This record gives sequence, C-alpha cells and structure tokens, in this order.
Amino acid sequence: MGNVTGTVAAKFAFFPPEPPTYDVRREEDGRVVVSGVTADKNVDVHILHTKGGNEIVATFWKHPFARFTVLYSHGNAADLGQMHDLFIELRAHLRVNIMSYDYSGYGASTGKAVYNCLKNEYGIKQEELILYGQSVGSGPTLHLASKLQKLRGVVLHSAILSGIRVLYPVKMTFWFDIFKNIDKIRHVNCPVFVIHVSVFSSMFLINFCTSVSFCPLKLINDFFVELLSWSDCLSCFPSSGND
Repeated sequence: MGNVTGTVAAKFAFFPPEPPTYDVRREEDGRVVVSGVTADKNVDVHILHTKGGNEIVATFWKHPFARFTVLYSHGNAADLGQMHDLFIELRAHLRVNIMSYDYSGYGASTGKAVYNCLKNEYGIKQEELILYGQSVGSGPTLHLASKLQKLRGVVLHSAILSGIRVLYPVKMTFWFDIFKNIDKIRHVNCPVFVIHVSVFSSMFLINFCTSVSFCPLKLINDFFVELLSWSDCLSCFPSSGND
C-alpha cells in the first residue's frame, strides 16, 4: 500500500521532460554515448540496473586533476540532456569529477546504484565524495547520506522537507512518504552546504545539521564562488566518520 501511495504522490509532484531531451545509443565498439556530448568532453556513459529492476542512465564527467567527486541528483522537471552546460561549469570551477543520473520512478534505490558504480568502476571512496541534491534530488541525496558515515560533504540546493510535504502542509512524517528528508538529515554525519531562498525557508533542515553553511538563493549567480570556497574548506579537514 505504501509503495502504491508513494508512486501516486510522485506522479503528481514530480514530472520529468516528455519526451526526454537526449538519446542514448551504443557504438560499434560497445561504448554507450548520449546525444549532445562529444568525445572531447571526457564523459563516460553508463546504463545501470537498480535494485527494483529498472535501468537508469548515468554520466561520469571526468576531471584530470579532480580533488573530489560530486554525485549530483538533479531537480524536478529536468533530465541529463538539460544539465550538460552546468556539469561542464561545475567540473571546471570546482575541479571535481561529476556523476549524475536520471531517476527510475524517483526511488531511493536509484542513488545507491549510482554510488555502487562510483565505488566499483572508479574506486571512489566515501571520503572523496560530495553528494549534491537539488529540489527532489535532495531525496536520494539525504537517503544515501544517512547511510554513508564517511562522506566528505553534502550540498542541499532548494531541498524539500519530504515528498508528501510538497503536496500538503502536513506537520508529521507519514510512513508511506517517499522522501523523509526531515527525518533522515538527523543521521548525516558530515558538513552540509545549504542553498535556499532564505535561512528561514530551510530552518527545519538546518536545525538538524551538525555542521552547516548557508548560501541565499539570491546569490545563485555567485554560487560557484560560494561552492568553491566551501569545497576548499573541506580539503583542509579530515573526512567524517571513524574506521
């Protein structure tokens, strides 16, 4: 019953572009490529299988001198085809690798499948990983962050409190809520960078962060600078968690 309710809520609250803004094809040499990304962009394309049996597309944007890797969960009404320019800018400004993906029904298992790819295919450790969640992407981001205790950091960009709270102004978290962000952030054990309209707008999430920095959305044109400053700070400190 809970899965059915969550799926219905997702259909009303979250809607990817239809049709998708990109195509995926396999070359004669076996490589998977997406439209709009040329070979010189230094991007790997993966087709991954989630725990629920769905296929998702993921792209790994490589930086030759990367300090960290960012696992980027994008926002509502977007797909990978619309994010190319942003990923190029983030990679260049922050000097990081970027892994991003499209969702399969907005399930939490999606983020885990992509994390497993980073770990198994590229040898990325938790200590080298920053999770970035925008809007609905804060759901898989905080689900994964609540499970991984040695992350380098988390970025929450216009994060939602929960899936049901997108639809209704409820004061409690229901068991069938697809994204229990307000509950899961209590278990995040690393520095958190919050980008939102105001501190008040994100106060419910900030209150549960053990280490938080804030950037108002009105400064979004400068958020590369803000993110760079924050990531530089991360480089100076050991990662969270214990062996």
